[in-house]
Amino acid sequence: MGKKGKRKQFDHKTFRSKSPVKAKKYLGQHFLKDENIAKKIADTLSLEGYTQVLEIGPGTGILTKYLLLRDLKLMAMDLDQESIVYLKHSFPMENPHLFKDDTSLKIVEADFLSYDLGQLFGKEPFAITGNFPYNISTQIVFKLLDMREQVPEFSGMFQKEVAQRICEQKGSKTYGILSVLVQAFYDAAYLFTVHPQVFDPPPKVQSGVLRLVRKENFQLECDEKLFFKVVKAAFNQRRKTLRNSLKTFPLSDTLRSSAIFDLRPEQLSVEDFIQLTQRIESDLI
Repeated sequence: MGKKGKRKQFDHKTFRSKSPVKAKKYLGQHFLKDENIAKKIADTLSLEGYTQVLEIGPGTGILTKYLLLRDLKLMAMDLDQESIVYLKHSFPMENPHLFKDDTSLKIVEADFLSYDLGQLFGKEPFAITGNFPYNISTQIVFKLLDMREQVPEFSGMFQKEVAQRICEQKGSKTYGILSVLVQAFYDAAYLFTVHPQVFDPPPKVQSGVLRLVRKENFQLECDEKLFFKVVKAAFNQRRKTLRNSLKTFPLSDTLRSSAIFDLRPEQLSVEDFIQLTQRIESDLI
């Protein structure tokens, strides 16, 4: 990282997230105003085994500021051109050349969902954090799962119900596709609730911060593509038993007569789904 004295060229105590940037409804923007919450989110990352972090939707930079107080290399990615201009003005140490000359920040104007992150990180590990736009938060999680080989940690702000759903356990009505797929590869923890008043403009819902830490052994003992198909098919008809929701799979009558097929998907744990996928895989051979 070079000499720490050269790394930060702004005074975080005098930085203010209040800015002329206006939140845009079509981008799902709600700018966080609470300094304490921003610091708490920045501190959710352990930085164990990696030094690079991607912040999605930095907006007016309140979280960016606290991330830069940590010993890391930060990519701040936003689709809003107005935010990009403001961030580059507010963080003069930003360098358009990737982390050259002791620079710890790169600001990127791009759409996270369609951007090839290999251009930024190659095959190196990196964490993801942010105050995520609620209108694309589920899509962000699915892209995380696609990149799980490179992302050991993930944290940030979601709509409260979405954050709780991701961390939910079997038996709950909100336990579903996101719960199973995320928890197959990550340990998920719901950290704290954030109220609407600390945002500009205030959202109509409460928010929640979660942290995902990739499991030490995150390779599933089954065909992972088949696992995704089984979980999605099961919950797409969650009120039905597995015998009905998985009827499109060409399974033998012997397997279909198993007791597990009398259950509904919310009754199965992540490990149950892995074992079910193993049985289906063997049956399809």
